[in-house]
Amino acid sequence: MSLTDTRLDESKSIPMREVIDRLGIAGLKPAGQELVGPCPICGGRDRFAVNIRSHLSNCRKCGLRAGDQVGLVQAVLGLKFREALAVLMGEEIRALDPAEVERRRERARAEEQKQERLRQRFRNAAIARGMGFWHEADGRAAPELFRYLEARGIPARIAARLAPVLRYHPNLPYVRRIGRELVTLHTGPAMIAKIQSTTADLGAHCTWLDPNRPGAKARITARIEDNKGEPWPAKLIHGSTKGGCITLTFRRAPVLVMGEGIETTLTALAADRVEGADYWAGISLGNMAGRMRRDPARPRTPSGWPDMTDTEAFVPPPWVERLIFIQDGDSEPVATRAKLLSGLRRAMGHRPGLKCQIVHAGKGVDLNDLVKPEGEGNADDA
Repeated sequence: MSLTDTRLDESKSIPMREVIDRLGIAGLKPAGQELVGPCPICGGRDRFAVNIRSHLSNCRKCGLRAGDQVGLVQAVLGLKFREALAVLMGEEIRALDPAEVERRRERARAEEQKQERLRQRFRNAAIARGMGFWHEADGRAAPELFRYLEARGIPARIAARLAPVLRYHPNLPYVRRIGRELVTLHTGPAMIAKIQSTTADLGAHCTWLDPNRPGAKARITARIEDNKGEPWPAKLIHGSTKGGCITLTFRRAPVLVMGEGIETTLTALAADRVEGADYWAGISLGNMAGRMRRDPARPRTPSGWPDMTDTEAFVPPPWVERLIFIQDGDSEPVATRAKLLSGLRRAMGHRPGLKCQIVHAGKGVDLNDLVKPEGEGNADDA
């Protein structure tokens, strides 16, 4: 472009809604400052979004990305920059040949299948690594693990029954990827919990312990500058959490009590307020909640309603008649409750007749804080 060519500046003043209409992109629905719907290249349902204020657009699947009006024309019509600018500023926007649309969609499908194969390969490797750690660990009721749990307020009578799902590793490496490098940041004792679905082992949940502070997790500070100056989290998951959990008891009971973390759920088990119930740790709120639908009127606020197309989130087994989620009080209450509601509503959608409820630990605490001896350990959940 010449110094006197003002077309680029002029193009940025064209409303994105007009560009979308002229490109013939159909099916987009408002969601706050975005228009969301099928991608004009690879299709789908809600994978494509255009921000009508920032003018950014992207597709979560095929990688279509654009930073402004000209960029969107380039991406959708497969044009070079000058061609796209000329089309946007005067020439009639030409429709893509249907055969070209199908070729692009086929390429997108092939790329998605390739990425899915890669994800599955990495997932299988992570599960194998996690189960390897599990099998390396002490399968007995290790006294070191007893001491950690008892310092967290878990009675010995409960800890003694946990050998099937909790193990102790005296010297487990803590390895993280920093850039392109795998770095061992710490080696020490760890509690290892088996992650499983009702049909398969999914890996291991590892929590590094501080042998010098009863009930405390390890403080991992090596290369702290690579973690924004903060200690690294004392837990890592090797494997997959989607749809899985840590089955602290497995009675096939009609009532299932589920907290996010191990200590929270063990505290509920120790209280034993629901006679004969099973107690499972859901590992993360994301796994318990699954993907949520967005409320177009309040796009930044979690809606509490599940996206039922998410087939990977946790759903209770068919023998469960009553599902109880524990809400910790030490996390943001609105988002936390919305996620728990999403998970319960998902469960009821899959299990008609299921009864559900949320039990709150109290403002500012997680359930384990109520039984942990004062001054012992730290307040984060495993």
